[in-house]
Amino acid sequence: MSRRRNRSKRKNLLTSPGTLTYVGPEIELHTHLKRVRYNEHFQEEKIIHNLTAFTEPDHPSGKQPHVTWLDVDGIHEPKVIEQVGQYYRLHPLLLEDIMNTEQKPKVEAYDDQRLFVTLKMLHLDNPNTLDLNFEHVSFVLGPRYLLSFQEERTGDIFVPVIERLKASVGKTRRHGADYLLFALMDVVVDNYFLILEKFGEQLDALEDSIISGAGQESLSELYTLKRELTFARRLIWPLRDIINQLIRDDSPLISPQVLPYFRDLYDHSMQAIETIDAYRELVASLVEVHLSTLSNRMNEVMKTLTIFSAIFMPLTFIVGVYGMNFDYMPELRARYGYFVVWGVMVAITIGLARYFKWKKWM
Repeated sequence: MSRRRNRSKRKNLLTSPGTLTYVGPEIELHTHLKRVRYNEHFQEEKIIHNLTAFTEPDHPSGKQPHVTWLDVDGIHEPKVIEQVGQYYRLHPLLLEDIMNTEQKPKVEAYDDQRLFVTLKMLHLDNPNTLDLNFEHVSFVLGPRYLLSFQEERTGDIFVPVIERLKASVGKTRRHGADYLLFALMDVVVDNYFLILEKFGEQLDALEDSIISGAGQESLSELYTLKRELTFARRLIWPLRDIINQLIRDDSPLISPQVLPYFRDLYDHSMQAIETIDAYRELVASLVEVHLSTLSNRMNEVMKTLTIFSAIFMPLTFIVGVYGMNFDYMPELRARYGYFVVWGVMVAITIGLARYFKWKKWM
């Protein structure tokens, strides 16, 4: 069952604003920190096991200015988040939003030195049932550094970007931290399309099943898909405003050279939203088709029953007449009266059947 149906208790209620309290499902694993430094000429990656490593200078001696990317995998340990915030001088309210997995997606500027973005990464708990779940992801963009915060999971969602940094000196290595922010957000948006493809395949299968005459199971699956699509739209829709604000605010942290990439990301987010809306309309149409199919099937059954009733009605009348106990009924004493009555009944049946067939009622 999706995590959103097992809502965690809001432990930060009635606490002072800025109090670091994790709001989310219980996690037993420890937070993992990975620091990546790179520029056009070098790239290094280091797993940080000791929080004192934050005291290391951002510009190691003998190396040119570079971009520092600190990836925090796990937001459930307040001590770790607090120490990261102290080192980078992050506002307590910003840290509170990082640890609150129920926080709505948004973008917020903290002076001209920090830009905070939070959004949702979608996952499929069960690809067979298309049960959606989300992961709370946050970014803090600063001068030549980027902080990313993701919930503890079995897999790192940013592996494609790390592999890209290792592979070559492409656009990611040539640009600054603003392009890295775009690259990480692009991974999140691309994952939306992978999930929407699963929804599209399921809708195609349901459409074929309904047209071929499916039962009540298809209707249940359609309502499940509608609920999951509504949930996905609620999480993806704010991303459009987030990217639009990044483009229009003229933040000094985002260079003009990177703005076209964010505009392209905006187009992708709009495409994802339009795809969801199209799927929701298709679900509504399939529900109507399914109900119409059931109604037509019921009408066919009722028509068949009506035809049989119409055929047997005159036969019942004849049998009822000759079932009366009167002393004087001339036909009762006729030698071939029984066979004549049967002949009349058979003739009526054949005649009515041909008439209904001529009228194309059967």
